[in-house]
Amino acid sequence: MAYTDTRSEQASTAALVSRLSEQVSTLVRDELMLARMEMMEKGRRAGKGAGLLGAAGVMTMYGTGALLVTAGAALALVVPVWVAALAVTGVLFLAAAVTALAGRQEIHHAGPALPQAAMASGREDVDAFMDAARAGRSL
Repeated sequence: MAYTDTRSEQASTAALVSRLSEQVSTLVRDELMLARMEMMEKGRRAGKGAGLLGAAGVMTMYGTGALLVTAGAALALVVPVWVAALAVTGVLFLAAAVTALAGRQEIHHAGPALPQAAMASGREDVDAFMDAARAGRSL
């Protein structure tokens, strides 16, 4: 009779270990999926911000070209034509500044490159597991 009780306890322990293994596997898989989704979102935001900063750089190049044309027109003609060219240059630089600020804001909102939500969730899972293990109960 004692032999049967030991066997049922071992089977029960084996079942618990098997269940724990399945739960840990599912938990790890879910945490990795959460981290992947979080990193994809941050990558999209950072990419958008980088694109806006690139556009600001291109506009700055055009603004510099317009400024050079303005200087040439001003020196060559010394007439009000340069005022118009200077106004166009000012508008291009203003657009570049607005685009650069928008790009900077997008990169700032992307946050750090760490999957913080997944890391916090993983810490909570480990803490719950450790608490349950200390209390001697199963998850």
